[in-house]
Amino acid sequence: MDSRISKFYRMSIDERLSLLRERGVIDEKILGQLASRKGMLSPDSADRMVENVVGVFGLPLAVAPNFLVNGKDYVVPMVVEEPSVIAAVSSAAAVIRQCGGFTVNSTEPILIGQIHLCDIENADDVVARLQAGKNKIVAAANALQPRLVERGGGVVDIELRKLTLDDGRRVVALHLLVDTRDAMGANTVNTMCEGIAAEVETIGGCKAKLKILSNLADRSLMTARARIVLDSLGKNAAAVRDGIVLANDLALADPYRAATHNKGIMNGMDAVAIATGNDWRALEAGAHAFAARDGAYRALTAWEIAENGDLEGRLQVPVRMGIVGGTLHSNPAAVVGLSIANVASSQELGELMAAVGLAQNFAALRALAGDGIQKGHMRLHARSVASAAGVPKRYFDRVVKAMVDSDDIKERRARELLLEFSSRRIVNAGKPRGSGRAAGKVILLGEHAVVYGQPALALPISDAIGVSVFDAESGSHLRIPDWGIDQSAASGEAIADGVMALLQFLVRKLGIQGTGLRIEVDASIPPAAGLGSSAALAVAIIRALSDAFDLGMADNSVNELAFECEKLAHGTPSGIDNTLAVYDRPIVFSNKGSGTFNELDIRDRVPLVIACSGTRGSTRVQVDGVRKRWQLNKNSYEGIFEQIGRTSLAGADALSSSDFVNLGSLMNICQGLLNALGVSTPVLEEMVDIARSNGALGAKLTGGGGGGCVIALCPGVEAQVSTAFSAAGFELIEGARFDGGGN
Repeated sequence: MDSRISKFYRMSIDERLSLLRERGVIDEKILGQLASRKGMLSPDSADRMVENVVGVFGLPLAVAPNFLVNGKDYVVPMVVEEPSVIAAVSSAAAVIRQCGGFTVNSTEPILIGQIHLCDIENADDVVARLQAGKNKIVAAANALQPRLVERGGGVVDIELRKLTLDDGRRVVALHLLVDTRDAMGANTVNTMCEGIAAEVETIGGCKAKLKILSNLADRSLMTARARIVLDSLGKNAAAVRDGIVLANDLALADPYRAATHNKGIMNGMDAVAIATGNDWRALEAGAHAFAARDGAYRALTAWEIAENGDLEGRLQVPVRMGIVGGTLHSNPAAVVGLSIANVASSQELGELMAAVGLAQNFAALRALAGDGIQKGHMRLHARSVASAAGVPKRYFDRVVKAMVDSDDIKERRARELLLEFSSRRIVNAGKPRGSGRAAGKVILLGEHAVVYGQPALALPISDAIGVSVFDAESGSHLRIPDWGIDQSAASGEAIADGVMALLQFLVRKLGIQGTGLRIEVDASIPPAAGLGSSAALAVAIIRALSDAFDLGMADNSVNELAFECEKLAHGTPSGIDNTLAVYDRPIVFSNKGSGTFNELDIRDRVPLVIACSGTRGSTRVQVDGVRKRWQLNKNSYEGIFEQIGRTSLAGADALSSSDFVNLGSLMNICQGLLNALGVSTPVLEEMVDIARSNGALGAKLTGGGGGGCVIALCPGVEAQVSTAFSAAGFELIEGARFDGGGN
């Protein structure tokens, strides 16, 4: 497994998950859990973990690639809400990887249990008696945990410390040094301390008071090291190196600076502890106590200049985590985190966490020594602000960049920019040579059955795609910022697939080869979401090219050519998508013969809410899957197709008369039938349930399924259903109107 991943942050969630599966970081089971978009800890499971549960609180689960620790590649799971942590540690790990990676040494996995002995007259006598009875104490403790001993763990030794309280009383602290193997071990050690207390009292001749573990696990130390080649520090490398060393020296001398310095280290280590189901509070307590072990609170790191001028860093910190037992079995999210971490022992997990802490510290000090910590942090902060302002995905990156560029990162500014960008229908400035527009679609009733000759009821999403054609010196250039597409092809270069292949196909069919073109696309619907994006793109490009080259194409000609494009994209399409894209009217469609449709007059606005599952659905894959299942069981499937067709015709009557109660009921029936066809998913079913639970009269998938979007019929409760979708993490398609269409 290679943990080096370039531009991981630019990928969609689905693309990241697919890549992690390809690299072997996650398996199919973990992929399914993460792709479901559900919180992995259910309220019922949480109720069995702690008291008084009323819900489950969510935090982002992310991964940091690029880690090379002791010669092994790691993709590190991290749970953290603070912007910049993941980006910083990933970037630092990439730099250190190029310089040979991290080296981490660790001691045995020892946890300390304490028994404080009080009411002492002579501490030296108590220590002597306990030391003489050591073997008996160790045997008694190990007898309480025979299975731990069988696994090679247990009490390995005791140590004794004499303490004097402020009022002069003498205390002896007996430490059980317990090898807890791969478990966190807190309950094990506490059981031992309480179980042998009476024996210790008898041997020591005094009273055993406190009997509990210590979170200062300084017998389980992790020492992480990294050597960073001077040239890898970029511009002004020597100054950056010297700034890092100075910042660390200040944290060794100034406890106020050390607190922030060490907090940065724990940003990374805590995030790994939470992601793997470990006790991050114990980790914090131990680390900060260790930082003050000589009586002054200091930095946990040391950064120095090597003899050849390189930068050398070291982090030493106590870490006693676990990979078995405790909440690790009851919390499925912890299982996912440990699977991603891919560690074989608790020591290996501790070593990985120490490397993360050193990487996090390096990232912070490098920023402080360079442009300052805020430059990178503000961009990530801007993303949080844009999210809080409700900026849709298609405008998100542009709004973030504009806020950062203007140094005005506020929700008010995000909303102003959203209004500005959403009102722009042409992406590039300048007068285009030609332009064209097309509608997207939602299928109210009739998906998949329409491929087999049954009627389908559909509504247009007007002005879903806009295309502008500009002259270019040579070649073809196609840009769809809303979809993250920016492609070019040289003159004569053939592209096999994708949107550039679509453009080349249309240029050939229209006989306009040899002309340099730049195509700018403004899209208000996402791709592969069941909203007719591919047909709308084809129709808008055809119309724009017709306008640019004075081809005078009528709607029926545009529709025929767009249908050819749909065949290239989806194999055996029904023709409904391109028909809606061209005519922009509510229709009942049938593909019998050459494809016929009847326009509907809608009396009232249709109160639909559209929400995206976050998972792309391939129409070709879903259509092919239904066809294979139909071939195996034609009678049953054709019966389902006929039932779907009947709901479409009944739905058309209900829509024409604004009978939303009946229409919603028919949508619910159709969803059940589509689920029977095998094109729904657990996430889509969850979304349908969210809509209905919040007052929607009907809810179903729309389009091919396997992902994509859900539509909900919500007279009087549009805001309530929209809020519920957003709260569950699903993006809304905003601005779509359903009032009869019209181009």
